[in-house]
Amino acid sequence: MKSLMPAARDLKLRPWAAAICISAAVIASSAGLAFATGLPDDDTVTVSHGLSVFGDLKYGPDFTHFDYVNPDAPKGGEISTWAFGTFDSLTPFILKGNPGALASVFYDTLMSGSLDEPDAMYGSVAETAEYPESREWVIFNMRPEARFRDGSPLTAEDVVFTFETLRDKGRPSYKLLFKDFVGAEVLDTHKVKFTFKPDGALREAYLTAAGLPILSKAYYETVDFEETSLEAPMGSGAYELESVEPGRSITYKRRDDYWAKDLPVNVGQNNFDRIKVEYFADYTTAFEAFKAGAYTYREEFLSRLWATGYDFPAIDKGWVKVETLPDGRPAGTQGFWFNLRREKFSDPRVREAIGLAFNFEWSNQSLFHGLYTRTDSFWENSGMQAEGMPTEKELELLEPLRGQVPDSVFTDPAFAPAESNPANAGDRRALRRASKLLDEAGWAVGDDGKRRNADGEVLSVEFLNDSPSFDRIILPFVDNLERLGIDATAQRVDAAQATQRQKKFEYDVVVQRYAMSQTPGTELRGIFGSDSADIEGSNNIAGLKDEAVDQLIQNIEAATTREDLNAAVRALDRVLRAKHIWIPQWYKPVHNIAYFDMYERPYTDNPPPSGLGELSIWWYNPEKAAALKAEGALQ
Repeated sequence: MKSLMPAARDLKLRPWAAAICISAAVIASSAGLAFATGLPDDDTVTVSHGLSVFGDLKYGPDFTHFDYVNPDAPKGGEISTWAFGTFDSLTPFILKGNPGALASVFYDTLMSGSLDEPDAMYGSVAETAEYPESREWVIFNMRPEARFRDGSPLTAEDVVFTFETLRDKGRPSYKLLFKDFVGAEVLDTHKVKFTFKPDGALREAYLTAAGLPILSKAYYETVDFEETSLEAPMGSGAYELESVEPGRSITYKRRDDYWAKDLPVNVGQNNFDRIKVEYFADYTTAFEAFKAGAYTYREEFLSRLWATGYDFPAIDKGWVKVETLPDGRPAGTQGFWFNLRREKFSDPRVREAIGLAFNFEWSNQSLFHGLYTRTDSFWENSGMQAEGMPTEKELELLEPLRGQVPDSVFTDPAFAPAESNPANAGDRRALRRASKLLDEAGWAVGDDGKRRNADGEVLSVEFLNDSPSFDRIILPFVDNLERLGIDATAQRVDAAQATQRQKKFEYDVVVQRYAMSQTPGTELRGIFGSDSADIEGSNNIAGLKDEAVDQLIQNIEAATTREDLNAAVRALDRVLRAKHIWIPQWYKPVHNIAYFDMYERPYTDNPPPSGLGELSIWWYNPEKAAALKAEGALQ
């Protein structure tokens, strides 16, 4: 549930791979100068200022800044937002503890992403990268001027230390992320080489290496990496810790001595002197605090509030601006996820039946003011969404798996939830269909009205929930399940308990959202792959173990063109939807935002799909801020 609320990725401060779950798919490969070298393999090697997965880079080696930024954006001021729940650590790389929002902001990466090229990265700590056509290894030529916050040089030894530490001591999911890595080695003080398994996901592996957050080896000689800490870690990034109130707020301060502030990938970005995150235990309190000026930027996720709550005095007085910005990214996989580790959910008919009891149309009309659209796909709002019957390219990937995937993949259009009656939360037609499926699956209704299997076990479903605002959505769903004879309950816990239970997979059904990459790849192993199902704290919250799904993920990793990638993703999407591993919820292809009118951003004719919502490219207007303060708009 926490992922539905503001967190590090929702603030969108910088287009780099997230430090907690580095996704190789948000980064990328080639385009540069090819020449022969005497390195092992005696192969033709490309040397480039950037990496692109499928083709040439948009920006040449002499580019000065990304097109979507204002290169003259002024520096200064503060922006503040909010996060849900609490935190007890600034260490985002280990399973222990709850890391604070934006805790990855301390760290630089070898290469940095671009908002207008979802498949590309450009040099940051690494000035250039070199790699063979096979992509079985990559060498990063690092900038000698790179420095950690304490002024110490950032070297190849730090990069190797980072890789080995995350692999051996980091969150268990790192082992899966580095599955195709043979190792990392220091070639020179500022030259590091990663080598990969020849039969691995080579397109992804060298990009994962480019996105690693770089840790200081010297710092961790005296600090225990595996322990949580609220001490400011040693990073080389644009921000450092200014202050922290445990569980209440974190303030980050822009470094005036940041070594990379003038690099092309950073020009026009990282413009705020301070970034503050205020924590709140519930949604209502957070909203009231925003109205009173306790923080200054808010993305609204509750349709009810967006439709009815944004008429407060600060808006009427012109202090707060309210805007809707387009969001061209995949909508994300938000839904109720089944825990397939539990035997009662092993039959897909049971899962489909439970899904029929969720009346989205009623929820949308009665609770959401009609602002949402039902999600069908794991890649909703993108060209990777499966639609209709399988295409010829999809069938090339699916036919070898016939008998291992549901027959409906070949006989029916891609699964989409049936529409329910918006006038009645308990749609009788949908419940009759659900009841029939449960009967077929062997869960019969007993004399007491409860459904039991042949062993006499009652079919029960508990929803794990840490948000009071979600009660109004879950409780009507629970009522419908009870009408079906299912012993359904909504278990609300605090955010910390929800986090721990989710890490340990202690739930029947949990609400979660994953922001899917525009170039999916290795990260899919962590969400849907068999190897991640039993790794505590992994993103495979469904516990999916399926050899056919594993093969489809491999097809995605091996795709060499965008056309092949899209077809491979659509094939996987089709199979996942047919398996009913989740109950899809809803999406909106926009950002609903509100902020005190003292911030500005670039206005371009053709903004990047997610660019205008990325706060790294916004800046502070001191004149507007002074006017607001003079009028008493801010606390």
